[in-house]
This record gives sequence, C-alpha cells and structure tokens, in this order.
Amino acid sequence: MKDKEENGTYSAPALDKGLDILEVLCKSENGLTQQEIAAQLGRKLGEIYRMLNCLVQRNYVANYGNVYTITSKLFQLSHFHPPTYRLLTEALPIMESLSRAVSFPCDLRVYNSGIQTVIASIQPPNGLGFMTRVGSEIEVAPSASGMVLLAFQDQIIKDIRIRESLPNSSEAEIETYSNSLKEVILKGFASIKSKQYAGLHAISFPILDMNGNAVAAMTVPMLARIDGTNQFTHEQVEEMLRKSVSNLSQKITITNINA
Repeated sequence: MKDKEENGTYSAPALDKGLDILEVLCKSENGLTQQEIAAQLGRKLGEIYRMLNCLVQRNYVANYGNVYTITSKLFQLSHFHPPTYRLLTEALPIMESLSRAVSFPCDLRVYNSGIQTVIASIQPPNGLGFMTRVGSEIEVAPSASGMVLLAFQDQIIKDIRIRESLPNSSEAEIETYSNSLKEVILKGFASIKSKQYAGLHAISFPILDMNGNAVAAMTVPMLARIDGTNQFTHEQVEEMLRKSVSNLSQKITITNINA
C-alpha cells in the first residue's frame, strides 16, 4: 500500500465517479439523464445512482425531471472568500464616492444559488433613500441587479441561473425572461422601474471579471422625491455609475493579475 501511495496509484473510486459525473455534466449544454450519464461514462446505472443523488443533495447537480445539469456551485466556490475580500476592499471607496455624488444609496450584490446577497451597502450623507441591509437575500428575477447577474455569464451558467431563479416557472416564462435579458446585454446594464415598490427606479451595472462574466452587480436604487427637491436624472446616474463600475472592474482585474 505504501508503494502505491508513493507511486501515485492509490485510488478513491467513489471520488473518481463523482468527479467523472461533474466533468461529463460540465460538457453538456442541455443536461443528461441518468442513462445518458452512465452511457457516456461506460458505467452501469447502479454505479452512479448513489453518487448522483449525493451531488444533488450537496447542490453540485440539479435534477429537472430526471434531467441532470451542473449548478453554479463550483463557479461560486471558485470565487469564494479571497476574491470577495479584494472586491470589497476596492469597491467600498468607489461606492462611498458615488453615493455622496448622486445623493442616493449604493449597494453591491452577488449571486447565490437562485437568490442574490447584498455584501456591501452605502448610505448617502443625508441618510435618505431606499437602502438594502448587508446580508439581505433578495429575489433575482424581478430586480435590475438580478438581470445583470444573469445576463453577463457564459451561456451554460446563464441557463443554470435562470432556472435556479425561476424554479416554478413554465418553459414559456423562462424563455420570455431569457429574451428580456438580451436588451440588458445590448445596453450593458439594467435600468428599470421597480416591480415591487412604487416610485423606485433601480440602475445596476455588472462588475466583470477578465472573462467578461459578472461577479457582482453595483446598484443605485433611486427613490423619487415629491417635495420639489432637485435630483439627478436617470441618465445622469447611469453615466456616473458606469464610470464607477468601469473603475472598479479595472481595479479588480489588475488585482487578480497581480495576485
């Protein structure tokens, strides 16, 4: 046994099977049935049944009507604590400057298995506006930030996230929502009237990694005042947010290159 370990031949069959399943699903655009997975791996159904169930329970794999697809968990793990820390370190000063300039709150959100989590939130000096608490978990589909976090991804990740975010939706509803993301991609951001709160307009831009995928969304929720106080227009905030996000994306890209 010692010789096997020294020669690198000491094996873990169960782990091998699990990794084989993950690898074959990563290469499939539309998911695979158990039978198709077994056939591609040259294994019997009984050999992969338990492992596949375990991967589903641990949220590495999703089961949609006996069609199995990879989730975004591996992607999330690859972007865990150190990159998030660097993102926050670079983002907070930029967010504070932006919030002070536009007199609206500003927050930073990341995608997390069908929901989005607020990881930073800045309030303007006057303390007024629609502000989200750090740690809040928010629905993805109805929001500008959610649209951004879904739209700017590789196609496989995008499809996975859409289904995670719309778990009880029909195929027609999923297709309609997918089509709505095309305009976001063309514009490079989302700027929409809130579907949940009257008088609220949200503008959200993606924070992109070196591959052009959104690792976070920076969002400014604009709450209209009715007392005659002058406010920045949507277009003005869009331009200022665009510049802030461009600055941040450049900083984290340089940081990642130098890390």
